[in-house]
Amino acid sequence: MERSRPLARRPLVTLLTAAALAASGLTALTSAARAADADLARNGGFETALDGWTCTAGAIVTSPVHSGTSALKATPAGADNARCAQTVSVKPDSQYTLSGYVQGAYVYLGASGTGTTDVSTWTQSAPGWQRLTTTFRTGPSTTEVTVFTHGWYGTGAYHADDITLTGPGGGTSQPPAPPGGLTAGSATSSSIALSWSPVPGATGYAVYRDGARVRTVTGTSTTVTGLSPATAYAFQIAAVNGAGESARSATVTATTAQRPDGGGSSDLPAHALVGYLHASFANGSGYTRMADVPDSWDVIDLAFGEPTSVTSGDIRFERCPVAECPNVESDAEFKAAIKAKQAAGKKVLISIGGQNGQVQLTTAAARDTFVSSVSAIIDEYGLDGLDIDFEGHSLSLDADDTDFKNPTTPVVVNLVSAVKTLKAKYGDAFALTMAPETFFVQLGYQYYGTGQWGGQDPRAGAYLPVIHALRDDLTLLHVQDYNSGPIMGLDNQYHSMGGADFHIAMTDMLLTGFPVAGDADNVFPPLRADQIAIGMPASVNAGNGHVSPAEVTKTLNCLTKKTDCGSYATHGTWPDLRGLMTWSINWDRFSDWEFQKNFDAYFG
Repeated sequence: MERSRPLARRPLVTLLTAAALAASGLTALTSAARAADADLARNGGFETALDGWTCTAGAIVTSPVHSGTSALKATPAGADNARCAQTVSVKPDSQYTLSGYVQGAYVYLGASGTGTTDVSTWTQSAPGWQRLTTTFRTGPSTTEVTVFTHGWYGTGAYHADDITLTGPGGGTSQPPAPPGGLTAGSATSSSIALSWSPVPGATGYAVYRDGARVRTVTGTSTTVTGLSPATAYAFQIAAVNGAGESARSATVTATTAQRPDGGGSSDLPAHALVGYLHASFANGSGYTRMADVPDSWDVIDLAFGEPTSVTSGDIRFERCPVAECPNVESDAEFKAAIKAKQAAGKKVLISIGGQNGQVQLTTAAARDTFVSSVSAIIDEYGLDGLDIDFEGHSLSLDADDTDFKNPTTPVVVNLVSAVKTLKAKYGDAFALTMAPETFFVQLGYQYYGTGQWGGQDPRAGAYLPVIHALRDDLTLLHVQDYNSGPIMGLDNQYHSMGGADFHIAMTDMLLTGFPVAGDADNVFPPLRADQIAIGMPASVNAGNGHVSPAEVTKTLNCLTKKTDCGSYATHGTWPDLRGLMTWSINWDRFSDWEFQKNFDAYFG
């Protein structure tokens, strides 16, 4: 959140060199497939949706098609080239021909993992259906290859259909045996860990919950997330290879834990309205006195506490001066108004950071100073807790920090330690909230830190280790669903600000959990619905991404009732969703309390 109308954040861009474009090996068709060879590609005509394919940004369309009734449409965006791929069982030291029909600009068809020379072929421009074909020979020990199609960065959508891989089958004419040894491990209020024994010949495993397939993994363990507290679930596992899926394993039943009492949220109303109050500055919205904040606001975040320098950890909160805010109340009146709000059941927190308040706790000394200086502010004004609104370059990940569950970057580790110290000092009643931007949270579904090969923005997903480490202490997470570039949702489609769809997709990710950087074995677990408030601008003046009250209502209907959901399919229904956050109370007052009135009308 910031003091003046913000600019939209530029989306993450991964730089690619011309050498990468030239690296695809172009191979001409050398011979026709032998009569005994088979087509090994599964669902190459995309007639059964994306069955068999893994796509970063793919969808099925009914027009245009080369044959049949369906084809693939995939749209590159940002640093994603819209790759669709599948792994196929093959024989060692054998010849294969890969073919397919494509439309679009810069469309690629290729095979990797061949054990010899990986190949691809491409067309710069195919206004109509154009056949691409290439051949390769497998290595002496190669038993599977990955065939793929993709577009190119910054170009438009491409289409693909009738992809074939002809050659001798890989010897997996039968599906594998069903897995044994399925065991349920640790359980939280929203997740259950599973493990099972490996199956010879299996290339993956399908996980079933209560009879429905919920995910596919390559390893022999997973954590199923998005579950309800104190609820029993039945799980089965099936082994998968190129010939199909095995029978399912024996059923294991496991029960999630009771919802924890921690988090400091038990004394909030079932549905809460959270707002930031410009307490240390004025802008075009004008200054609002604490006593004039309407009773509808359940959590009031004082904006902002800021550091004396970026790395000092020394946080100061200065009231708005009379010269800037002529109607500012005295310190005594301000403190008395805070006590009156608290007597009415409201929470008043100090928010640290904002647009101008860059905070980097690079050392243990800065961490300790942060604790002592924040404590001094809380004690002086008798506040209920802390809001972490670190933006800009406050949080970023070191190049070797790749596991959000076990962070090593000092600014992350020291922040977690500082907050835990504050929580221990003030006890269970201490309210802890966070207001990260989507860049630092949901973007982690695609990118985390500098990435496997480097070159990514080290801030990508950098809030995830903080949220995860403090999830049992967290009262509310209200991600800023504004000032954001397009973000990929769990449907592998990009979502942009300006309507209910963006808020629904971004919130669904927090309540469902998601693989970090696309790693299905490294899942960020979901948060409880009562820990989530949706962050929105109060008016068009407050920030990019403002939506009308009607779109706010659609968002709430979809997430709490599964109605008015539009094109995005949520992974659950959450009537316990805590509420809404807005930047800011001042801007809402400027707009005749439009945001507050809509909240009150919806929740009563």
